[in-house]
Amino acid sequence: AAASEGFSKANLNCTIEESFKRFEPLCEAAQENNVRLRGYVSCVLGCPYEGRIDPLVVAQVSERLLNMGCYQISLGDTIGVGTPGTTNEMLSVVQQYIPTEKLAVHFHDTYGQALANILVALQNGVSVIDSSVAGLGGCPFAKGATGNVATEDVVYMLNGMNIESGVDLDELVKVGEFISSYLGRDINSRVANALIAKRR
Repeated sequence: AAASEGFSKANLNCTIEESFKRFEPLCEAAQENNVRLRGYVSCVLGCPYEGRIDPLVVAQVSERLLNMGCYQISLGDTIGVGTPGTTNEMLSVVQQYIPTEKLAVHFHDTYGQALANILVALQNGVSVIDSSVAGLGGCPFAKGATGNVATEDVVYMLNGMNIESGVDLDELVKVGEFISSYLGRDINSRVANALIAKRR
C-alpha cells in the first residue's frame, strides 16, 4: 500500500482505499491457507508526486495492513528522500500505532542517507532492515531513485556496532560481484567496491 494517493495511482492504478479493497480477498485467502503476509508501505518519507508525507497517514495505512493480518509492516522510503530527522519523526508517530517488534524499514539510498536513517531506526528499536545485494533495484515511478540500500554496506555498519546479522560479508561481496556482472550493472555498494579494490 502507498502512503500517497499520487503514488498509489501511478504504481497500483488505484486509490489507497481501492488498494485495500483489492487486498481483502488476498488476505482472506492467505489466512485460510496459513500463509504469512508481510505488508509494505511505500513513500513513507516523501512522494515524487506529492512531496512530504504526513507521518499520521503512514501510521494509519500501516495499522490497516496490520489489522488485515500482516505479521510485519515494512516502512519504505521509496524515493530515498528521508533524513535522520524525518525518519525519527515518522517512526515516533508510527510506533504509537504499531508495536515496534512488528516494524521493518526499507530505505533507498538516492541521497546517500540510507545508513544514517537505518541507524535512527535501530536506535528506535527497529531490528529488521530490508536491503539488496550490490544496491540493486530502483523505482520506475520515481525519476532518479536509486536501488535499496546495499546489503554489504548495512552488514559492514552492523559489524562495526557489534550487532550480529548472521551474514558473511566476504561471501556477500562475491554474490554482489556475480549478480552485477551477470546483469551488466555497476556495484552500488561502497563497502563492496572498497573490499574488491583491496583484494586486487
